[in-house]
Amino acid sequence: MTPSSRPVRNVSCSFTGRPPLRKAVALVVGMTILATLGACSSVSPLTKERVARSDASFQQAQQTVGRSEAGAMELQQAEDKLDAAKTALAQKRQQEAERLAAQAHLYAELAMAKSQSAAARKAADEVLASVETLRSEAERTSPTQR
Repeated sequence: MTPSSRPVRNVSCSFTGRPPLRKAVALVVGMTILATLGACSSVSPLTKERVARSDASFQQAQQTVGRSEAGAMELQQAEDKLDAAKTALAQKRQQEAERLAAQAHLYAELAMAKSQSAAARKAADEVLASVETLRSEAERTSPTQR
């Protein structure tokens, strides 16, 4: 399909701010995890907080990526690292838990970035196709002399 034969669509793309519901969900999830991890007494509160923050990042990435293919692989890696971090935390392996939590957070951020990049790329392609359609229509209705 050529760009000029694509249908024209209205495209609205906004990446400003996060909806308040997402923040509330992330906060509730984080607090729940902190409370759950409170049972591990020999692991520092900072480690527990880092694992909880990584879990919140993963949840947010999961919402952002949704069913999109863009970022799906990184989201799976984030989930794997997060699960391993929780296991390490439960087994009181503090340094390993922190390292895995940091990796999970980074994979979650990468998944979100890839998903948002793909959405922006798609929106840009649609805008370019619309511009090309308008340009060709304008040339048909009023031919210019060259």
